[in-house]
Amino acid sequence: MAFTLEIGKKAIGFNLPATDGNNYTLDSFKESKYLVVFFTCNHCPYVINSDEITRKTAERFKPLGVEFVGINSNSKHTYKEDDFEHMVERMKEHRFPWKYLYDESQEIALAYGALRTPHFYVFNENRELVYTGRGVDSPRDASKITVNDLDNALEELTSGKEISVPVTNPIGCNVKWDGKHKHWMPADACDLVW
Repeated sequence: MAFTLEIGKKAIGFNLPATDGNNYTLDSFKESKYLVVFFTCNHCPYVINSDEITRKTAERFKPLGVEFVGINSNSKHTYKEDDFEHMVERMKEHRFPWKYLYDESQEIALAYGALRTPHFYVFNENRELVYTGRGVDSPRDASKITVNDLDNALEELTSGKEISVPVTNPIGCNVKWDGKHKHWMPADACDLVW
C-alpha cells in the first residue's frame, strides 16, 4: 500500500479541534460540493510565502462550492511556533478563509500520508481524491511561480472536466514528526511522481 492517499480513494475521517474553538469532522463539510484538505503549519517558509496564493484560490473557488480545510500536524516539540496557541494567533492575524485544525497526535497526517507543508488533497462531490500534491511550483518565492496546479485542478473539477494533472510532488518542509529529527520522514514516504 502506498504511503500517501492515492487518486480515487475516499477522504479519511477526522475529528479535530480548530482555532475557532470548535471541533470538526469530515461530515462537518458535507454541505460543500468539493473539499480541499491541506497539511500546513505556522513556521514553514514555503507555507508562509504561499498562503496568500492559497487564500486567492480559496476565495476564487468558494462560490463554486469548494471548501478549504487546513490541518497542522507538526510536532510542537520540533518548532514551538507550530503549537495550537500560535495557530490561534496566526488565524487572528491573517483571517484565512479556511478552518484551521490541529492534529496533535499526527494520526491524520499518517492516515493521509502527508509528506510536506503544504500538501494539498482535492476531493470531488463523492469525496474521492482527484488531485494531490503541490499548490504552486514555487511556494517559497511567489515571484517565480509559473504553474498553479491547485488552481488548474479546481478549474477542471468545477467545470466537470477530468483532472489533467492529478498528481504532483508537494514542495515544502517535511512534516515534523514527534520525537524524530526535524528532517526525518517515514521509511515508506516517497515522491509521488518521478
